[in-house]
Parts: sequence; structure tokens; C-alpha cells
Amino acid sequence: MSDVLVVTTAEQRVLDAYARLARADRPEVWIALVPEAEALAAARAVDVRVASGEDLPLAGLTLAVKDNIDVAGLLTTAGCPSYATSPAGRPGPATLTAPAVERLVAAGAVLLGKTNLDQFATGLVGTRSPFGAVRHATLPARVSGGSSSGSAVAVALGIADIGIGTDTAGSGRVPAAFGGIVGIKTTVGLVPTAGVVPACRTYDVVTTFTRDLALGTLATRLMVGTDPRDPSGRPWPPDVRLGLRAAPVVAVPRAADLDPLSPTWRAAFAAAVRAVQETGASVVEVDVSPMLEAARLLYDGAIVAERYEAVGAFLDTAPPDADPTVAAIIAAGRDVPAHAYVADRAALASAAARTDEILAGADLLLLPTTTEHPTIAAVQADPVAINRRLGTYTNFVNMLDLAAVAIPAGSVDGGPFGVTVLARAFDDQLAIDLSARLLGEQAGSVVDAGVDVLVVGAHLRGQPLHPELESLGARFVASVRTSAAYRLVALDTVPRKPGLVRTGSGAPIAGEVWRLSAGALGTFLAALPAPMSLGRVELEDGTWVVGFGCAAEAGAAGVDVTDAGGWVAALARGIGVPRGTGSA
Repeated sequence: MSDVLVVTTAEQRVLDAYARLARADRPEVWIALVPEAEALAAARAVDVRVASGEDLPLAGLTLAVKDNIDVAGLLTTAGCPSYATSPAGRPGPATLTAPAVERLVAAGAVLLGKTNLDQFATGLVGTRSPFGAVRHATLPARVSGGSSSGSAVAVALGIADIGIGTDTAGSGRVPAAFGGIVGIKTTVGLVPTAGVVPACRTYDVVTTFTRDLALGTLATRLMVGTDPRDPSGRPWPPDVRLGLRAAPVVAVPRAADLDPLSPTWRAAFAAAVRAVQETGASVVEVDVSPMLEAARLLYDGAIVAERYEAVGAFLDTAPPDADPTVAAIIAAGRDVPAHAYVADRAALASAAARTDEILAGADLLLLPTTTEHPTIAAVQADPVAINRRLGTYTNFVNMLDLAAVAIPAGSVDGGPFGVTVLARAFDDQLAIDLSARLLGEQAGSVVDAGVDVLVVGAHLRGQPLHPELESLGARFVASVRTSAAYRLVALDTVPRKPGLVRTGSGAPIAGEVWRLSAGALGTFLAALPAPMSLGRVELEDGTWVVGFGCAAEAGAAGVDVTDAGGWVAALARGIGVPRGTGSA
């Protein structure tokens, strides 16, 4: 954007946001706006907290929330005004704020308001709302994408720094692609869905929209975490991978699987594949047709019963403001027999197993986010078929338990083009890391966990055992030096390896700190050969981390290479050159 905002104080950021909101004159984006005076009061409270020394990672940033997510004191319409007044819906203002929103506000974000959506989060177009079709941020004749249309456009217009949406079939990814922004959809269950009007409660995910990946990663990390109000929540597993290896394998679809794309869209995707290769990744073509086939179960099979379970009883009251397309889709789930639902869940389980086979040997999967960018007029003329096509590469993702990051990838046909990086469940960080490489950003970590480990020998980058760290999903933290209390010796072992010995007097030794999950560290330690050990090591700045050491007697028998300052430098001098591969 040409008028990039510089955050100074929360108060100034909110003033800027409301000025932008007035200039944009896009009332269809919002269902409820927080009065400016109220938002300014909240911003001043954030500034006071910051001035008192409180660490607020989102201080000074503004927030737009999709109106199927509860915010205490505000109505939750889900894109249907009568839903917020009917006894069959959620009448009256919400009494509690959804934990996902609550966590962002606690981190210093200031709420601007609730945003428009495809009614009951049913649609990928952003036009199925009695509050009006949400126009694209810069191409007003085209759709914004849905169902999280308002939140995405609020971010694309530069009004909100963070937009919160939901994603069941692509609602947090298609609007990101159309808006040229970033959409992060985590593994199902990582972000609590308490306080969210369900679309299909088994597959719903609360998502983020941001203009850069780093902020989206931060906001997502803050939202992740189980909550007692959400019994379906899932924590990070103990062996979660925290980093993508330097040269990953990325799967891409066969040419036949790209048939839904026009020639110009195919060319744009081919350019994205080349960009992946330029990051150092290798690319392998796979048959994704079983995934695309599984996507049909969401609407054409018994899974649609979940949509009826969510709001079907309300729609059975025939509210006058129900969107007819949405009502018809949800009504289709009313009479689904239980045995059909069980059969389709079994079919999904088989599709998930087949997906594992397809992706065997690959770290990630790259897909076009969607197939085309239609006009509002075209969607109004054909509201079902176009919407169905838009979900070609998104509908299956949550059902097959995949994580996804939607990112900009250039332009096509006069508008933004986007791709999605998909990962296996809980490999969210790997998708973020590849996205960061493609965008040329430093994105940070979405996983707020891990143990820092110092390596000083053959596990350093470029050394023979470094792939062991990469296979465990280790994440590089920093190049460091130890305090001067250590000596480095080339051990008399086969193969030879360096050992770090604390003597009280020595010299700083060069090394690297890598972060491992607790489970990965356990695996690492279990495979550690004698005489190596892991213990606490003091760094030059006075901090302590887990690091490699060795038994005192082995160190005493080794060749001292301390004056080289590190193992790589020792190897370059020909000092202590190992007779084979080593460790540490």
C-alpha cells in the first residue's frame, strides 16, 4: 500500500483507522462499529499499560472481528439480523467474548467492530448477506471472497491491522487470495472455537488476516491454546516440529489437477512453483485428485448435516432475512440419515489415509488458493456453481486435517493471485516457514514452546549430522559463543568428534542454538552416543542453555583445539579432523 502506517501510540493508530474508515466509505464491510470515542478510550488504556512497562505484543494495532464470533456487549448476527433477536438464535448482546478475540485484546489489540460475512459462514463469495455484498477492496465490481469478507477487506483497505475470520471450507483463504493479503488457517482445534456460531463444528477454524506474514504468525500464536469452554481443543503435540529444513520437498499438483484454471491462472501458478524452487526446495508432482474428490463430501454428501445441526432449527422458523441460497444449502442437511453421516466420515478417514500416501516424502503441498476471480454480477446470476468452483482447492483441507497459509503470489487478469502452502496436522510452522521464504519475510514462530539447545560440532549447519536436527524439526535461533569457561577438544573416538569441557578457564567457543520441542529433544538425547552428554552451558551473554558436553576423562584424553575458537575453524586448520562423521 502507498500510505503505510507507522504505529506510534494505540491512540494515534485508532485515530488513523477511523480516518481511513471514513475515507473508504465502505459501509457494507461492517455490521457493527465500536463508537470512535469508545475505541479511543480503549486505546488510551493500552498506552497507559505500555507506559507502565507492561509487555503488550499487539499494542497499537487494530482489530476487526467477523460477526459470527462473540464479543461481549455486542450482538452476534452471523450475517442474519433476526438471529440476534430470535429465541431460536442467539438473542441479545453476547455476555462473553470468544477466547480467540479475548487473547488478542489482552495483548493490546483495539477492537474496531464486527464485520460482514456470507450468512452463517456459508459461502466463498461475500455476497450472501442482507447487510449487502462486500465489494473487493480495489476492484469493486468483483467479489471480495467469503465467507470472511468484511474482515479481509478491512485489512486490505488498511483500516484494521488484524482481521479475524473463520474457515470451514476456505473462508479464511479465498478472501486472502482475492485481497492480496495473508490468511493463516491452523490445524483444526488449535485455536478455540468457543464463542463462534458453528458452520460445521467439527471442521471450523478461527483464522487471521494480515497484510504481512509476521503479524499473522504473531496473532495466531497468541490465539492458539486450549480453553475449558472448547472441549474439542487440541494442544501442540510434544514432538511438534518447530522449523522447516533448508531444502524441503514440496508437492505440487499434476497438470490434470489444474484443469479448473484458465491459461493465465495456470501460468501464474507455474511462476509460483518456480519461486518455490528458487528458495532451494525441490518439487515433486503428485495426484491430488483424491483430495479434490473428498471435498465434495462437504456439500454433496452427509457432512452437510453439520450445517443443519448448527443453525437449522433457527432457519426452520423461516426468518424473513434468511439468504435463500444459504437456507437451501443448510436445509439439505435436515433429513440426512445417521448411517449416511457415519459412512461419509469413514470415507473421509480413508481419504485422509490416502492423502498421507500421496504426500509421503514431501514436507508440504502447494496449491492455487482458488480458481478464478468472478464479478459480483456473475455470482448473483449463478450463485451456486461459481461458489462451488471457488472451493475446488480449499473445501477438503479441514476435513483432511491439514494446516494452511494463504499468501499473495503476484497478479493475474488485473487482480491479485494467491497460493496456499498446506501442511500435515500440527506442521503449521513448516507452512509458515516456506511462506516466509516465498515472501522474503522473517515470520517468527507460531509455536510458543521448545527447548534451546547449543551445538558446537557435527550438528552445526553444513556439518555431516546437521540433517538429524532438521529431521526433528529444529528451528535455528542464533549463532553464539560460549563464555570463556570452556575448552574444546577433539575426542579420541571412532569416529572422532569434538567435546566441550567446562574448566573454569578457557576461551569462547563458537556454536549455534537450535530450538527443539520437548519430544524431539527426548529423541535426540536417547540417540546420543557415549561419551557425549547434554547439560547446561553458559553463553557469552551470561545466559544458560542445554548444550553438548562430554565426560571429563574423555576430554582429558582429547586434543585441545580451543585456540581455533570453534570446531569449523579447527577443521579448516586441519586440527582434530575426524576420521569419520562425528556428533555434537
